[in-house]
Amino acid sequence: MTNTFTVRIPQADLDDLADRLARTRLPQPAPGDDWTHGTPNHYLAETVAYWRDGFDWRAQEERMNAFPQFLTEIEGQPIHYLHVPSAEPGATPVLLVHTYPGSFVDFLDVIGPLVDPVAHGGRASDACSVVIPSIPGFGFSTPLVGTGWTLAKVARTFDTLMRELGYDSYGVHGSDCGAMVARELGLLDPPGFLGLHVLQLFSFPSGDPAEFEALGPADYAALEFMQWFQSVGGYNQMNASRPQTVAAALSDSPVGQLAYSELFESFGNGTSLVSRDQLLTQVSLYWFTNTSATAARFYFEEARAGAEPQVNHARTGVAVFASDFVTIRAFAERDNSAIEHWSTFAEGGHFAALERPEQVAADIRTFFSA
Repeated sequence: MTNTFTVRIPQADLDDLADRLARTRLPQPAPGDDWTHGTPNHYLAETVAYWRDGFDWRAQEERMNAFPQFLTEIEGQPIHYLHVPSAEPGATPVLLVHTYPGSFVDFLDVIGPLVDPVAHGGRASDACSVVIPSIPGFGFSTPLVGTGWTLAKVARTFDTLMRELGYDSYGVHGSDCGAMVARELGLLDPPGFLGLHVLQLFSFPSGDPAEFEALGPADYAALEFMQWFQSVGGYNQMNASRPQTVAAALSDSPVGQLAYSELFESFGNGTSLVSRDQLLTQVSLYWFTNTSATAARFYFEEARAGAEPQVNHARTGVAVFASDFVTIRAFAERDNSAIEHWSTFAEGGHFAALERPEQVAADIRTFFSA
């Protein structure tokens, strides 16, 4: 059964959050109180003060509820999703899959340019009808039912969702874990699949020295950035090994949830274009839905899945934003045989749909209208 859905957090939960924020206890500061050791106290103090006294959650609810939302069940798992058909005839159905530690909110500013491209400088023939689900365990796609929620299982579940919505043919866009779900759909290659458009293809050196012979200076710079990204991404190891342990802290402390979401600040490297309201909307959503444990669960499942590497043969497009994990084309083409679209952007990062939504939407339209 599918029901309409409206985001409406009880006022008692907002009051509880305000009370907890008022009683914030920050850790002893690290030397210099900068981003070297992780999220610094000065950043937390400033952001918590705004979260408590300036941030308007109800206004963010209105933004979410401006689009039709639904709650359905697929094989016992609750699935929350937005479904916004375009008024343009023949619009391309596109599934949009969000990030971690993001949510369906990633795409609120992308919807308009996709469903109504004429109003945003595009052509009517570029229009897309969009479906934006919450990954099981995230947001309102809860409780997480059972185990084994690898990204491949998420991909199969989302294919079922698209079929139940009446789409015999569709494409997918994703970033971060959404990009990995998109690639799993490419591997699945269901009937009528139109391809995947992603912001990252997570292809790494295999260890063969010959792979480095064709790399240029930009590729080596991307490798250095990749090494830095791994050096500050301790949450990857924590989520993959002890997600329930860290979730005990995050579920009891909104400031802990904020600090653990430092990826929105690009680990403090100064390149993030995510606004404070955008950040706090995401962190608040995790807090109110108490999903820090279940949202991280896919890391644990992926680490134990034992899946063999496979080449994706589905039609693929990549949009690379300058301050994001930079996909190295030589490695990507080794793992994905049908890359037909490759674009680069001088500004924007890991959450480009939040930072530069018009550019992301335009690139999606270009790929699926080709």
